[in-house]
Amino acid sequence: MTTQLVMNLVRDLVTQAVEQARMDGLLHLETMPDVEVEHPGNPQHGDFATSLPLRLARATRINPLQLAEALVEHIPSSDEIERVEAAPPGFINFYLRDRWVQEQVEAVRQAGREYGNVDLGQQSRVMVEFVSVNPTGPVHVGHTRGAVLGSTLANVLAAAGYQVTQEYYVNDAGAQMEAFYGSVFARYKQANGQPAELPANGYVGQYIVDLAQDISDSEGPRFLKMEEPQGLKEIGDLAREKMVALIREDLAQIGVNFDNWFSERSLFQGGDYDRAFDLLREKHFLSERENALWFNSNVLGDEGEYVVVRSTGEPTYFASDIAYHYNKFSVRGFESVVNIWGADHQGHVPRMKSAVAALGIDPERLTVLISQMVTLKRGDEVVRVSKRTGDFVTLRELADEVGADACRYFFLARTPDTQMEFDLELAKKESADNPVYYVQYAHARNASILSLARSRDIDWSQGDITLLDHPSELALVRIMIRLPELVDQMARTLQPHHLPHYAMELATAFHWFYENCRVISANPEDGDVTLARLKLVESAQIVFRRTLELMGMTAPERM
Repeated sequence: MTTQLVMNLVRDLVTQAVEQARMDGLLHLETMPDVEVEHPGNPQHGDFATSLPLRLARATRINPLQLAEALVEHIPSSDEIERVEAAPPGFINFYLRDRWVQEQVEAVRQAGREYGNVDLGQQSRVMVEFVSVNPTGPVHVGHTRGAVLGSTLANVLAAAGYQVTQEYYVNDAGAQMEAFYGSVFARYKQANGQPAELPANGYVGQYIVDLAQDISDSEGPRFLKMEEPQGLKEIGDLAREKMVALIREDLAQIGVNFDNWFSERSLFQGGDYDRAFDLLREKHFLSERENALWFNSNVLGDEGEYVVVRSTGEPTYFASDIAYHYNKFSVRGFESVVNIWGADHQGHVPRMKSAVAALGIDPERLTVLISQMVTLKRGDEVVRVSKRTGDFVTLRELADEVGADACRYFFLARTPDTQMEFDLELAKKESADNPVYYVQYAHARNASILSLARSRDIDWSQGDITLLDHPSELALVRIMIRLPELVDQMARTLQPHHLPHYAMELATAFHWFYENCRVISANPEDGDVTLARLKLVESAQIVFRRTLELMGMTAPERM
């Protein structure tokens, strides 16, 4: 039984105790309360605890400590739980049996690379769509946070038993792309000695100059020999392909790889746009006025009315989004969809939910996570980001400076709905001050112990785990066996930011064990203890690797 199931067991035991207390007439409750179980911050307060008696005190008019004591009397012992205690002012604390904790060392070893997996999703299909910035420039620091969040969340959902598709929505239609094409074409003309001005809304970054020069070097001046509309189209198509390829390479540098790169233009070419809007017309969600087409979401309780086709006949981004979500749910049949959007899209969430509902899809199947702004700092200096002026730090530059692992860890360590500062100097430190170094050094120390044992031909497969009775040994195992529970929790809440904090707890517990327990002893009398501790180190390595893998980070064996 995994720890995740033990938490469920604790929750069930408390629920059963409350039901029994109702039947005995002690509690007078019309409905069963939700039972919340957590890990106490202080190990002296047990492995699990619930504050349910405190929550029920007002409704039952019973002293919470007395209620806790009464419920404890209705909770039986089990193979996993050694004792249950009531504690002031009204908690119920659960303590695991040391013998059961020891047995989990073998359970981890047997599970191997699958340790931490749970079957919450039961293979239901979920799409995680993230980054999805217009291919008008390289991915910058602001986009990187959403990239790390999305790819880590996809890892967690896969570990929780979902069939996960990671998708990048290529916004390759609309006014911004036209401005991009015009900017590249102007710079291409200049690269071939012809005077040209950038469009009024054009992109002026150095990367546009470099991209145009690259096209000129490989293609020569042939686009200038065409009629200008044709030349603009062909150079635009080539520039878009090159920019998407660059974005793909940059994201791969930090371990972000997509299953699908979905083209916005395909919605119009493949008929999804027409089918989605035919459906909205049939349901009377569209109206025409002021020579434009409007989506009327007020029918669904949303106060807004939104233009979906401008008076020029050009669809808005919202129109494309409606067709895109029609494709996600109705065409490709995803059971749930998670979108990760930047902070500037927060106001679009209600209307997107309304549009999904108008298409006849339960809006609860769509979750939108907002990734807030990032401030990049080098010491006390704030590094400014501006895509329009070209004065921005790209993902590639950031990864080159601090490394992919530091990018992933630091962007993941804060909840996405809070603004954050990324400290470049801290990310590069090779000391315990840097949590990335601290965690990876724990794994490297772990690996070196096993390497030494193998070099001495030590076979620890028959080690007796009941010898693992030092407090630091048991504390390490208690942290290790929380991983399946954590995967389950993160998949339910879509909050993978707990992983870095768990990794730090795991590393701290391993360093404490290492400082207190000599693993490979030269004393023959300690041979049995050596074998048992090597089993513990092996199982710890499995959990370290799994945790780092979920975060998309490497697990170095030497540092």
